[in-house]
Amino acid sequence: MHSYSTKDWLSFIFNFHKSDTFIKLIPMMLGIGIYAGLVGYLEVEHWKLGSDHYLRNFNLMHNLLGFVLSLLLVFRTNTAYDRWWEGRRLWGSLVNNSRNLAMKIASVSANEHDRAFFRKAISDYAFVLNAHLKDEETSKQLFDDLDLEIDHHKHKPNQVAKTMMERANEMYREGRISGEQLLFINPELLSFTDICGACERIKNTPIPYSYSAFIKKFIFFYVITLPFGYAFSLGYLVGPIVIFIFYVLASLELIAEEIEDPFGTDENDLPTQKISENISKHVAELI
Repeated sequence: MHSYSTKDWLSFIFNFHKSDTFIKLIPMMLGIGIYAGLVGYLEVEHWKLGSDHYLRNFNLMHNLLGFVLSLLLVFRTNTAYDRWWEGRRLWGSLVNNSRNLAMKIASVSANEHDRAFFRKAISDYAFVLNAHLKDEETSKQLFDDLDLEIDHHKHKPNQVAKTMMERANEMYREGRISGEQLLFINPELLSFTDICGACERIKNTPIPYSYSAFIKKFIFFYVITLPFGYAFSLGYLVGPIVIFIFYVLASLELIAEEIEDPFGTDENDLPTQKISENISKHVAELI
């Protein structure tokens, strides 16, 4: 995750980071600008269309559709941010539950072998879950047209959670903890799988294809028709203005695409590796 100061306006405006949408959109913006300038030249200089030509009222369509497009982009951005924020909440729960389990193990068990086991297992679960969510194949497990080899391998986070559950029950059977103490630590043991399942739900369920495709097509056709109506009043200025409009609309879609999968390796994805390291540090301090 990129570190920044929310109060530093100048760095936001004048610095271009590698994840900035402006850099990603430069090729398309150049193409759109050339196209808009060409349309403006043809309408004004080559075809010499008069002020009474019906194309002059073409921008009425954009006035009507602009409101619809803005609603779609707001919904798209809010949905993507909700997924990002839910992912952050889940990893925050993982941090808290790991700490709680570590404190409970430290309080109910004086056996150094058991404490050392949970010290390592709790930390390992965070790192294994991080690697599991960053695996490209994890996000494709629900695709109907793919038969992934991963389906034939053991689920690694489940294996770590299983070993912790087995160790807790072994401690109970051998009398190292009581039945009440087993029930005392059980909620945290179960929470690991709950958090993993919720993260997989976000990872495995992208925005529906038809919805995402429609927004991209809507933005594209909205922008390429802008020069037909506005070239009469803007002339050659229609090129840079259409570029700016395309930059704003396409950037919102790019930002939504990046944050809707918060467990990836993009610049604005969640710092799950750093969170895993913090969990390991805190667990080692508690047990």
